[in-house]
Amino acid sequence: MTAADFTQSDASRFGTEAFYASIGKAFVAMCAFVPILFVIELVDMQLDGRLDQAGGIQPRNAAGLDGIVFAPLLHVDYTHLVGNSIPLILMGTFVLAAGGSRFIASTILIALVSGVGVWFFSPTDTVTVGASGVIFGYLAVLLTRGLVEHSWWNIAVGLLIALLYGWSLLGVLPTDERISWQGHLFGFIGGAIAAIMFRRRSQGPGFLSRLRWRKRAEVEV
Repeated sequence: MTAADFTQSDASRFGTEAFYASIGKAFVAMCAFVPILFVIELVDMQLDGRLDQAGGIQPRNAAGLDGIVFAPLLHVDYTHLVGNSIPLILMGTFVLAAGGSRFIASTILIALVSGVGVWFFSPTDTVTVGASGVIFGYLAVLLTRGLVEHSWWNIAVGLLIALLYGWSLLGVLPTDERISWQGHLFGFIGGAIAAIMFRRRSQGPGFLSRLRWRKRAEVEV
């Protein structure tokens, strides 16, 4: 095992100094990123929303395919952006803390799956913008990661996020025509896929495996 491998492995262990350091660095990085979205929104307002029209996802329109890349960086207004900022920072912090390369790969996959879902299934003559599809993807990563990586602290984080923002899961259902539930739903699906595809291989018995072993031991006794 290399020094880099040891550091990354140690950072994944709950309670270690490296673990808390990775959380802190990820939080700072997310807090530094979100102001960029506010600058983009300021420019968009000065251009009377033309960035949204040019960079949003336009369903089943070839001209709107580039929105899959740009739409997560754009928002309808400051109210829309502020509403997305806190969950983006919170969930993004825990996803990023697991590693920069995994974060980037997961974000790209989530944005791609969410954007393609919107392009295929959203109503015609609409333009979709916003980071909420990515946010739902991060939520799915956190909920799924603990199970696939057999990590009790990841399971705890996923459950905590679900308790804090569980109501937002309703956003994957077609309950409000003003909300892009397609982006939320496919973002969530993309996040679950990302958690499985980019999972960290366990170096030893996982959390769920240890629970099953203890249960068998109790039965044998």
